[in-house]
Amino acid sequence: MCGIVGYIGKNKAMPVLLDGLRKLEYRGYDSSGMAIFGKTLQTFKAVGKIKELEKVIGKNKSNGTIGIAHTRWATHGKPSKANAHPHSDCTGKIQVVHNGIIENHAELRELLKKKGHKFHSQTDTEVIPHLIEDLYKGDITQTLQEVLQIIKGAYGLVVFCQDEPEKLLVARCGSPLVIGIGKHETVIASDVSAILQHTKQVIYLEDGEMAEVGYDNFRVFDAKRNLIKKDIESVLWNIEEISKKGFEHFMLKEIFQQPESLKNSFNGRISFENGTAKLGGLTEVADRLRDVERIIIVACGTAWHAGLVGEYMLEEYAGIPVEVEWASEFRYRNPILNKRTAVIAISQSGETADTLAGIKEVKNKGALVLGIVNSVGSTISRETDAGVYNHIGPEISVASTKAFTSQVAILALLTVFLGRQRRMSLVMGKRILKELSDLPEKIDEFLKDNNIERIAKKYHKAKNFAFLGRKYCQPLANEGALKLKEISYIHAEGFASGEMKHGSIALIDKKFPSFFIAPKDSVYEKNLSNIEEIKSRSGDVIAITTKGNKSLEKIADDVIYIPKTLEMLTPILATIPLQLFAYHVARIKGFDVDKPRNLAKSVTVE
Repeated sequence: MCGIVGYIGKNKAMPVLLDGLRKLEYRGYDSSGMAIFGKTLQTFKAVGKIKELEKVIGKNKSNGTIGIAHTRWATHGKPSKANAHPHSDCTGKIQVVHNGIIENHAELRELLKKKGHKFHSQTDTEVIPHLIEDLYKGDITQTLQEVLQIIKGAYGLVVFCQDEPEKLLVARCGSPLVIGIGKHETVIASDVSAILQHTKQVIYLEDGEMAEVGYDNFRVFDAKRNLIKKDIESVLWNIEEISKKGFEHFMLKEIFQQPESLKNSFNGRISFENGTAKLGGLTEVADRLRDVERIIIVACGTAWHAGLVGEYMLEEYAGIPVEVEWASEFRYRNPILNKRTAVIAISQSGETADTLAGIKEVKNKGALVLGIVNSVGSTISRETDAGVYNHIGPEISVASTKAFTSQVAILALLTVFLGRQRRMSLVMGKRILKELSDLPEKIDEFLKDNNIERIAKKYHKAKNFAFLGRKYCQPLANEGALKLKEISYIHAEGFASGEMKHGSIALIDKKFPSFFIAPKDSVYEKNLSNIEEIKSRSGDVIAITTKGNKSLEKIADDVIYIPKTLEMLTPILATIPLQLFAYHVARIKGFDVDKPRNLAKSVTVE
């Protein structure tokens, strides 16, 4: 959740830290703070977004060349200056920023209080600097190693000690941290977006590892305190990819990027001649995949909805039984798994805590574990046996858009890949791949000419919304509802169209509009009957349907037309108007589209 930045180098730390916080603000924006060491140690804290911290700093431009900073998504303790990071010990010499949850903080706090330590926050984090203070005997590296043996839970930590100002300490367990190796400077961050401006040479810390970093040097230790060698890797993303490029919001930019991001997702992965997909990341497990008899997809939020679309695809065209599980619940079950079971983890960030916890349980039971992730070098990409990268570049807006369409596209490629291993004909493989490759052009066509903003203006004052669909578009109903909830704060629910009459239709009146995803497909006539049920109860209906299908104009209050494609690929097209609808409603209502309240981009706590 929270965003962490650290800097040690020959340049001024404050501009680097502030710039890093701005780039990581999507990870949390309840409060922020920084500590900078020059001739003296200075700390600055503020409640709210980074601009509030900038106001607190004002004209106070520190010349310090070492510092740590943090933007918070609150877990323990309300957003306040006292609860904002960095947190310090009693002396103020030890400063700590932290992402994660220390599960045994309560008992540690009581123990430290009995020893005379004074606490000033409600956070779990504050126990860490006090523990360091309590154990410190002149070697901060050794002390932190001892502390890591005591604390329980998840953490990404950066620690500074004023008595040893030539270094920063970094530790990771369940929460990502990246070390950027520059020329006479080192930048530490929760993800690479805060590092790219300074260097593309990075070290990814693994769980249990700790690093000591200086201006021109670093040392990495494993969980047993042994020095280990770490490879320096190159980041492929460019700094331009994390700018708005003239768009008002990142979300709008990312919606409009989808034709290009889809191309990147299946670039080099389509073999028209053989009617199959070339998924290099699965080459080493291709034989094992041929023997798979069952697939379980684990994911959270938008990725879970993509998994539900994948369930329909894989069962219909590859003939493999599929289950889709919330990662947050999957880990607490005792699923029946064997060597003929494949578990697919879907995550944009590759750091989703619930999904990670789920796949770690799975690996112990002998199942094949695959990943569909966007972030190269992420934890899920390293924990899985094999997988496929999205290759869509960074997604900055909290509300996921291009990641969803990319995930569905990759699941379509996987369907063709597995289907051609089994019963899928060459003709069908070629047809799916042709329709998939045509989608970017069709999305581009829709984005150039649509009436979504007008419809959003008409309905933006609604207090409740229903989203309905059948078959492939039933998961899309859930996704449309989620988008509206995330950024517009309007209560919305997604329903299977046929389930509406089994209770929930009692909610419908003239103040409760419904959004139907009703393309001209195999279940169109059934959807039509459900629309009539809503209209007979005075409910307003917005309908998404296939271009050329004018019959809905006689029934629905507003109609949105999308280009025709295969039924299995319709969710990729039909999600675009849902994304735009949520975006325009939020913008009209004056909300911060990219940084919705109470949310963060990457959920790295359970």
